[in-house]
Amino acid sequence: MGTVPELFGSMVFDDRVMKARLSDKIYNSMKKTIEEGADLDISVANAVAQAMKDWAIEKGATHYTHWFQPLTGVTAEKHDSFISPSPDGRVIMEFSGKELIKGEPDASSFPSGGLRATFEARGYTAWDPTSFAFVKGKTLCIPTAFCSYGGEALDKKTPLLRSMQALNTQAIRILRLFGNDEVRQVRTNVGPEQEYFLITKEVYEQRKDLIFTGRTLFGAKPPKGQEMDDHYFGIIKPRVAAYMEDLNEELWKLGILAKTEHNEVAPAQHELAPIFTTTNLATDNNQLTMEIMQKVAAKHGLVCLLHEKPFAGVNGSGKHNNWSIATDKGENLLSPGDTPHENAQFLLFLCAVIKAVDDYQDLLRLSVATAGNDHRLGANEAPPAVISIFLGDELTAVLKSIEEDKPYLDAGKEVMKLGVSVLPKFQKDTTDRNRTSPFAFTGNKFEFRMLGSSNSIACCNMLLNSAVAESLKQYADKLEGAEDFNAALDALIKKTIKDHKRIIFNGNGYDDAWIKEATEERGLLNLRTTADAMPRLLDEKNVQMLTYHKVFSKAELESRCEVMLDNYCKSVSIEATTMIDMAKKQIVPAIEEYISYVATTAAAKAALGPEISCKFEKERVARLSVLVDQIVERTATLEAKLAEFSDIADIIPAAEFIRDEILTTMESVREAADEAEVLTAEKYWPFPTYGDILFSVK
Repeated sequence: MGTVPELFGSMVFDDRVMKARLSDKIYNSMKKTIEEGADLDISVANAVAQAMKDWAIEKGATHYTHWFQPLTGVTAEKHDSFISPSPDGRVIMEFSGKELIKGEPDASSFPSGGLRATFEARGYTAWDPTSFAFVKGKTLCIPTAFCSYGGEALDKKTPLLRSMQALNTQAIRILRLFGNDEVRQVRTNVGPEQEYFLITKEVYEQRKDLIFTGRTLFGAKPPKGQEMDDHYFGIIKPRVAAYMEDLNEELWKLGILAKTEHNEVAPAQHELAPIFTTTNLATDNNQLTMEIMQKVAAKHGLVCLLHEKPFAGVNGSGKHNNWSIATDKGENLLSPGDTPHENAQFLLFLCAVIKAVDDYQDLLRLSVATAGNDHRLGANEAPPAVISIFLGDELTAVLKSIEEDKPYLDAGKEVMKLGVSVLPKFQKDTTDRNRTSPFAFTGNKFEFRMLGSSNSIACCNMLLNSAVAESLKQYADKLEGAEDFNAALDALIKKTIKDHKRIIFNGNGYDDAWIKEATEERGLLNLRTTADAMPRLLDEKNVQMLTYHKVFSKAELESRCEVMLDNYCKSVSIEATTMIDMAKKQIVPAIEEYISYVATTAAAKAALGPEISCKFEKERVARLSVLVDQIVERTATLEAKLAEFSDIADIIPAAEFIRDEILTTMESVREAADEAEVLTAEKYWPFPTYGDILFSVK
């Protein structure tokens, strides 16, 4: 390993490489395409492809692939070699601009939600030049969008790029109103913090539930969990430290800005945080991060668990999406300024986000809705399913003063004048972070804390970008025609604060009283499960907004809803089937064997004479016999419900049946099995317990 600066980005065909390997004319054309979206001439593509191929071969690559993000939640690759036949019977290494720009993988087995028939196999990948190509192993990976033969988006990158363009368009309209004619592009930037668990491969391979579903379907509480808070930011174990060191090295090679690493709250839980980068790149990088995490873990005899709730009773894993808006001039539009003019602009963008989150709270909730994340949201580790915004005391007081036309007293010293156009400088938020808030302002960015650890960050960012773009559009429509800009701006900000203050909450999001207040008094949505949330995607207001900004077509939205609900149903169905298998083949036989042992012991003791007590044995056999009967009966009920579920044709009723019937029955099976685990001797239990797993890494 060389120095970190030498290592960083060494496997990425980035700006440094392009500048060194392309002619000035080709390089400048590429920069124009990347920064301004200009069309790419085929001659330029051919030159770039040649340079990219030569560079990749020098890095050891023999193949190339169009690397894309279908609706499976993971990435996809089809590898083609660079070799082409030569007339003399040998081969030459070729790669053309045509092959760089477009690929044609078989799309028949990827989820489409009805966008095309199964027999319509053709799909296209299209190069995304804003995301740098990279070498992984012996393959040149070219980030691409993925669409159907008819042009519909079949991936997560395409609508994300569309949403970034929509926000860019509307944000520039606003900046022009403030006299800023220099900015050419407004980008959203993201820094996703990634939580994960590390366990040994040995214990993982003994748990069918971890292998098939990524989470434990059974497991009693261990003697020690996270009660002592001694794992959080604690000393990193040598084996984990070695893993983190190798992980950083692999990520840095790929130009991924891995920055911070530490132990998280639960035993065996850890976190990796990157530096901010453009949302498109951050999304690609996070998908790569999850992949590399698991590959590096395997080299260390470990398994990296990315499920949102792999263990009941201890904290699950999330992914905190730190989101901001910046111009190509380096100005953060969510950062308070030094002048009244700058603060007026800041307040307008802040209000646009507040309005967006309130108007489209359903979209934000469903953007993080999965079967796994449903287990995590609302527990004392993650935000509730109710969306709210934390602004901090100071900023909330500033907004209140604007709304009520009352002076704002700054720390008892300075009275701020009212009227947005003359609002003096105020400081960034000085309030402590609120870890219970789903959507918290942290000085110059928002932290969306509801994402699950396995989620693609593309989903929440495409919908957040779109919602904010809609707020900015409505603002621009009003302000562009205003006779008095400052007066119209003041009125607009006051109206936004008044109309959307219900979404602002600085208190404890874990408190049951807040959920009651939020839903009953404020009228906020509480979409507790994926089955509750996902159908809201097709609400008229959401379809209208997303189609207007050309982020999705109506057909694409219908397909997304179908795919995500289908994924929810299939995920839980696999869990239920795994639970049945484990109960029948492992748990019940193990308990029966232990019952037999205890009963045999009781008989032997009884033979010694009536004065020998067998109370323990009798009580243990009696209770375990009851539990075995419950497990068998409830497992049979679960099987019957799965059969009933298979007959439901429509996806929304199917998802509701999963929510109301399958999951509740699964919980009843687990309840009996977990009690039986506590009562069964350790050597009889058929797989590693929570204590074994959570403390397996020494």
